[in-house]
Amino acid sequence: MRVIWLLLVAAFVAILNETAMGIAIPHLNADLGLPPELGQWLTSAFMLTMAVVIPITGFLIQRLTTRTIFLVAMGLFSVGTLLALVAPGFGFLLVGRVVQAGGTAIMMPLLMTTMMNVVPPHSRGRMMGRVGIVMSLAPAIGPTLAGFILDVLNWRWIFGIVLPIALVALAIGAKWMLNLGETRRAPIDVLSIVLSALGFGGLVFGLSQFGGGEGGSSSPALGWLAVGIGVVALAAFVFRQLRLQRVDDALLDLRVFVSKNFTISVAIMAVIALALFGTLTLLPQYLQNVVGVDALGSGLVLLPGSVLMGVLGPVFGRIYDAKGPRILLVPGTIVVSLVLWFYATVTATTPLWAVLIAQTVMSVGMAMSFTPLFSASLGSLEPRYYSHGSAVLSTLQQVAGAAGVAILISAYSALLHSGQAAGETVEVAGAAGARTAFLIAAIVSLGAVVGSFFIRKPADQEVPAAH
Repeated sequence: MRVIWLLLVAAFVAILNETAMGIAIPHLNADLGLPPELGQWLTSAFMLTMAVVIPITGFLIQRLTTRTIFLVAMGLFSVGTLLALVAPGFGFLLVGRVVQAGGTAIMMPLLMTTMMNVVPPHSRGRMMGRVGIVMSLAPAIGPTLAGFILDVLNWRWIFGIVLPIALVALAIGAKWMLNLGETRRAPIDVLSIVLSALGFGGLVFGLSQFGGGEGGSSSPALGWLAVGIGVVALAAFVFRQLRLQRVDDALLDLRVFVSKNFTISVAIMAVIALALFGTLTLLPQYLQNVVGVDALGSGLVLLPGSVLMGVLGPVFGRIYDAKGPRILLVPGTIVVSLVLWFYATVTATTPLWAVLIAQTVMSVGMAMSFTPLFSASLGSLEPRYYSHGSAVLSTLQQVAGAAGVAILISAYSALLHSGQAAGETVEVAGAAGARTAFLIAAIVSLGAVVGSFFIRKPADQEVPAAH
């Protein structure tokens, strides 16, 4: 269990760093004299690297020992953080972010695969609840912490605070990390890596061009080109994997989708990731541009729900172990959907307390959904497919999150600009854009509600009978 806690801390720090940067982009643009389209690459390049590296982790986890992978991942993350901290200019900072992303991409699949290998099936819900803490707290604390740092210090302290924690985790891992599971001489297919990079990387980059972002700009033409390349390369990647998996040589074994439980769980997870990351990006823009709340205040609106989500994760994990997924997943997805439908009615005069309560309630629904989905999806696979299942889950979360940001921000921006062009105020036009964007998320969320009724608890996760 010591290994699991170490991996949880490392994953928390990595995701905290990933989500803290968005709010800092305008400050970086001003300090370094960057145009918005260049500064936005500090987040786009991070997402792009994640999308390229995550699909390869299934191979890495099979080929290398747990200790080696952890030290490589945490070492990359620490080096990247140090480079970003001391960066004299944009180019150096961008390299640091890419190196950071390489380490971050490895961490979550490693955590999930290790947990599946060492935690008894009937106790996985409780441990997956702790993964929920990482998934919920880090994305909310990141922007809030960054907002506070930027109010009293400068952007370098975002990396200056993270670096000591990363180095301590690396030192503890060097001393205490054990080798878990077995390795095998898995072959590496270079063509698969290239196709994976073009496919997943093209999709994520293309979607980021539609979404733009705070302080950034968008290029729809470039976005469509990248998405087109991504789709073609992804089709070729899938074809290549189907051929290679006949002799167990696939970079990402797609036989994980033979399990209906895994497939439905991953589909629901993708829908929830789309709603989660899209909302975490859109809601602060609505609060700042329409309601008039500052950056730190908008971050604080997200914080209570995320804290509650983290606290309730292990509780819901124990309920999953005892009662199965539906008792949590069905009401959880319904709650998330209902809050998104409420968000689709917001105006410039919607009380801040109502948004705070709604976001807190939605966070509880997220917590009720994440734990059973993590447990039931990977638990439905044979042990030899755990690493591939973890890589698939993390990759689709990344792509769905990018899609959520792209779709919601594009809809919001389009109505905001068209409304302003028609003579409306920022508040009125922004509220209309937010309503439309949240309506899209609400409609998509209905798919998760329907799918939640079809998730089963894997047979080996049933609690052993007392003798």
